[in-house]
Amino acid sequence: MLILITYDVSTEDPAGRKRLNIIAKHCVKYGQRVQNSVFECILDEAQYRSVQHILVSLMDKEKDSLRFYNLGNKYKTKVDHFGIKDSYAIDEALIV
Repeated sequence: MLILITYDVSTEDPAGRKRLNIIAKHCVKYGQRVQNSVFECILDEAQYRSVQHILVSLMDKEKDSLRFYNLGNKYKTKVDHFGIKDSYAIDEALIV
């Protein structure tokens, strides 16, 4: 299923900037960055719960915001993209 992860981390202090980097590095492990703080991730239910648990444990609930959008398995009909496409098809093989 396609999970869209978005976050807004307060970077007003060094701890916030560190949290931002850690959260971004974890998101990169599971999906593709499509905008600065937005990731598209193809995950099964167990992976989804695991990633959610990890990211929520890293955030500061008093200063940061984290959102998960579950677009399901039929996500191709739910996503419209306009403008430059600087990405790859997340569910297809990537040849490097």
